[in-house]
Amino acid sequence: MTRGMMYFPRMLDKIRLHTLGELHEDYHENLGAVKALDGVCCNFLRVHYRDLRDRALQGGTDEEILEWCFEKGRRLNQGDLVVWNGFVSKLGWRDSATPMLEERKRDHGIADRDDIVTIPDLIDFDEDRFQEGTKSP
Repeated sequence: MTRGMMYFPRMLDKIRLHTLGELHEDYHENLGAVKALDGVCCNFLRVHYRDLRDRALQGGTDEEILEWCFEKGRRLNQGDLVVWNGFVSKLGWRDSATPMLEERKRDHGIADRDDIVTIPDLIDFDEDRFQEGTKSP
């Protein structure tokens, strides 16, 4: 998290890795896409992804870049963070992203895994951080 905001540092990491040519190809299609989490996050912050990408590539810490978002878009309060983090942490669980989650699980050969119920679970699984036996929502 960056200043209490989930996903934001991951988005910055993807920007940096893509620029270095080190971002896995699976992530390229949704990089900054309006309906993907990058675009949703930027919309929530009221900044354009292209501008955020440019700012991230200028350097600085995740905290500095988030502060830039607050200045250019809108400053989040504690209530905003509760709403955002609740949304992000449950994405894919009984919502519009569920079909995509199920498709990705099939692609990974883990369609039978009922302990992977959110997009963050799948990301953690894909990046070897998922702890079996712990369930989202």
